[in-house]
Amino acid sequence: MENLKLLFTKGGIQYQIHRQKNVLKEEILLCGDENPEEFCADQLTRILKLQKFKEINVISALNHFTMMPEGFSQHDFGFYLIAFNAPVDKENEELMLALNKKFGVQFYYAFPKVFYQQIKSLAIPTKFNFSGEEFLNRISVKNQKEIHINLYHQQCEFFAFDHKKIILYNNLDVNSEVDFLYFIMFTLSKIGFGIDETQFFVYGETTENETFISELKKFVKKLKINFDNIPQKNFILK
Repeated sequence: MENLKLLFTKGGIQYQIHRQKNVLKEEILLCGDENPEEFCADQLTRILKLQKFKEINVISALNHFTMMPEGFSQHDFGFYLIAFNAPVDKENEELMLALNKKFGVQFYYAFPKVFYQQIKSLAIPTKFNFSGEEFLNRISVKNQKEIHINLYHQQCEFFAFDHKKIILYNNLDVNSEVDFLYFIMFTLSKIGFGIDETQFFVYGETTENETFISELKKFVKKLKINFDNIPQKNFILK
């Protein structure tokens, strides 16, 4: 029996159907002005009806989140903390928690109830996670100043590390690749990371965001593209 992996972004839904390590089917469904607001909900319904799945893994890259130190236990404040970063709709969002013991942080994130209820109604073993926590699990950090950037369609998330300590995490919805660059460079200036001393690592939709990469290379000396989202080997879903 196959497993289903789902990735929710601002731009839409991406899914993969797996049998062990083999990807049997993969599809990226992008929402846009030409699609109705219920497009993603309708597509999720279609995906969940494709077949009977053994297990479902869900990753949310939606930028309704906050990051806290591991051990923070006042969960009732989760929505309140998220509201500092994005508008909160308690009636239509489910409060979720993702823990990363490796770096000693946890993420509160809000996931649309319409998706949550659709998935849970199947009564299939399901794992939910936040993309920031998933990203942390996939990267290797050294004793230096580093920026790790994961690119999506009209969205990016990035971590700033100083000798293996997380200094900052952000998840941004942006309308152009130039915006990506602006936010990254603005962040550097605010946290005191020098261009020459900082190592940059880029993952994800690097081909789609080619302008961002080329512009970043003009300013950054230490840049490494670690993964590109080639078909059936997308980094966040690997």
